Amino acid sequence: MSADLNTGMRGTGTREFILPDLGEGLTEAELISWKVEIGDEVHVDQMVVEVESAKSVVELPCPYAGRIVSLHAAAGDTVSAGQALLSVAEASAGADDSAGESSGANLIGYGTSEPKTRSAKQRSFGGKHTAVPAATSTVPPGAAPAVPTVIPDAPLQPPTEAQTPTDDSSMTAIGESATAAGEQVSPVSSPLVRKLAKDHGISAKHLPGSGPGGIVTRADVLAAIESGTAANVDAASAHVPAGTSRAGEPQSTTERSATSAGAPSPVGRVDRDTRTPITGLRKIVSERLTKSRQEIPEATIWLDVDATELLGTKRALEARTGERYSLLSLVARFVVAGLKKYPIINSSIDKTAGEIVTHGDINLGLAAQTPRGLMVPVVHGAGEMSLRQLRDSVSETVGKAASGRFDPSELSGGTFTLNNYGVFGVDGSAPIINLPEVAMLGLGRIKDRPWVVDGELTVREVMYLSFVFDHRACDGQEPSEFLTFVADCIENPISLLPEL
Repeated sequence: MSADLNTGMRGTGTREFILPDLGEGLTEAELISWKVEIGDEVHVDQMVVEVESAKSVVELPCPYAGRIVSLHAAAGDTVSAGQALLSVAEASAGADDSAGESSGANLIGYGTSEPKTRSAKQRSFGGKHTAVPAATSTVPPGAAPAVPTVIPDAPLQPPTEAQTPTDDSSMTAIGESATAAGEQVSPVSSPLVRKLAKDHGISAKHLPGSGPGGIVTRADVLAAIESGTAANVDAASAHVPAGTSRAGEPQSTTERSATSAGAPSPVGRVDRDTRTPITGLRKIVSERLTKSRQEIPEATIWLDVDATELLGTKRALEARTGERYSLLSLVARFVVAGLKKYPIINSSIDKTAGEIVTHGDINLGLAAQTPRGLMVPVVHGAGEMSLRQLRDSVSETVGKAASGRFDPSELSGGTFTLNNYGVFGVDGSAPIINLPEVAMLGLGRIKDRPWVVDGELTVREVMYLSFVFDHRACDGQEPSEFLTFVADCIENPISLLPEL
């Protein structure tokens, strides 16, 4: 569903629901889906939108009651904290007094006695400059509405004389190209409308606007696209800086050479590249892994292990109990025993205090590939669980990975990570440590391989264990002994009995 940012004026009695503070330093989220449409009546605390932050997917309740008059973003858009999500026309005078009040029960930044009006302010969230328009409008009759200024991420340049607005009706977004004298310049208040036009090679500000005060709406852009309007493209091209395309993207070396030589650009050329913004969870993962590589003096060791006895033990355990046990849960039990035996592996580095923190609790992280990307949900208190309890917790966590919907509490507090990349058909890896932990164990696939048993060559079920550790926390002895202990448990599961 596309959002129409210009459905109705923001008059008296209309309030904006902004994206609240999501906590934990998160400043933006991706809009997954709307649960309401323009014209719907909503009540206080009704769930109206689903957003995905770097931590989790959450539904947000509307703090106001009334009728939805506009939606300010579409599914797939990235919205910043403080950015308006939707506008609500409050219940008419004489209605229940509570209809226009916000509950504030679930959203940071919304109080139960928030004023009805709010002055327009320029705020900066996460390095992005966003215009927060006033909640009410005081436009005199017959005057064009003031268009909020939207400042993009690009560095600001001092406005030239031609770019300086002379009145509200001629204001355009900072960053738009200067226009030649006599050209039509229409106000465009919506960044989504400008982006839609830019993606189709059209300059939105050169289109005739059908909105209040001549504002260019999404419908105007769609009409221009359907009619094949090209004149606006030519007008916009006259003001595109050298080295950029009409859509604002850098030109290729071939295109720049052709332009500088006066040769015409290739006709009908289609850009086959796909650009994916690094946002949300992907952005957080990129930052954390980069930081891990930059900060940690890591070392990797590995062992090839005969898992034949482990597979036999699994079958015998299932036959005896009538219950299912995954190999991951069995290895997790070995890992927990190893962390108790070598507690330095269950540690983290406190850079501020300059200390190694050895944790008393074992909170086992399980690296998981989800539809949202790489996540590490945590089984809290794994060190105090029986094998059956640990199996159930691991199974529940793996089951949630199919949707990627974890509560923030389930993604924090880990002390050690277990990574089963064997499910992807690979033998080994040099995993990247999950900060602030100091180690990670990786499990490769199990495969038939030649193996020597009692001096005889035979075929066994063999897997590789990869172990990476932080040299600031320990040297090679403890990691090697830990890895050997886990390998011995896999090759001879009965050897774990003295540790239980």
